[in-house]
Amino acid sequence: MSEQAQTLRAPAVRTGRKKNFSRGKGTLLHFVAAALLPAVILIVWQWYGATGRVNPLLLPSPLAIAKAFGRLIASGELPMQLGFSLGRASLGILYGAVVALILGAAVGFSRKIERVLDPLMQILRLTPSLATAPLIILWFGFGETSKIVIIAFGSFFPLYMGVIQSIRNVDKKLFEVTQVLEFGRGKQLARLILPASLPGILSGLRLCIAYGWLALVVAELLGSQTGIGFLMSQAQTNSQPETVFVGVIVFAVMGKLIDSFVAAIERRLLRWRDNYTG
Repeated sequence: MSEQAQTLRAPAVRTGRKKNFSRGKGTLLHFVAAALLPAVILIVWQWYGATGRVNPLLLPSPLAIAKAFGRLIASGELPMQLGFSLGRASLGILYGAVVALILGAAVGFSRKIERVLDPLMQILRLTPSLATAPLIILWFGFGETSKIVIIAFGSFFPLYMGVIQSIRNVDKKLFEVTQVLEFGRGKQLARLILPASLPGILSGLRLCIAYGWLALVVAELLGSQTGIGFLMSQAQTNSQPETVFVGVIVFAVMGKLIDSFVAAIERRLLRWRDNYTG
């Protein structure tokens, strides 16, 4: 390698290292800033609990909750119940998403189907899940079927609405271009409709999973014999508030992890977009 090439390469290497260092430093500062407020809350919470200022039956200390976490993990009960909840949520969300994609596409492509089907869908969409859950249990019993239906019902509408709006928001002028180019229906769907509506569909899918996870809580708290919700109900009956907090934390953390995973897939599939990021 010539001296001139080495001279040009050295600043480039230093610049790359400097950028990586700055990026790593920024990530560390962001993490510290995000963790600061929760850390302060935990310290104050633990102090109040240790000094007896709060009734432990109403608000157990973070240390007591951590001990309950350790006990449930060591006994294997927490991983087992979490497995039941994840399996139940996966099935319910899958069924809800498949039906939402089919019906949403049918309504999005056809005004006739919309006039027949959509009014009923909108009535059901505006019906609270807590109001329909007792009916679903009455119809399907206390078994797994009712829980899957509750989760599917909760996860259905965000994706259903997302598919319809995504299809309807495709620019009409682009349809006219595909007609000029003599695209068939299949080619029009693959080359125009699917790429143009994919951002909205993925956003609807993300909400679909989030609402399905929330519906899981309702399904398991209303008469389940397995899952994190059952663990919480059992702890409430036995006056074990720290275990109830464990269940709340598990639901929150798993929900965040699932949402982050879906968001990462969304970013990867839509990296061709050139949007404002703030």
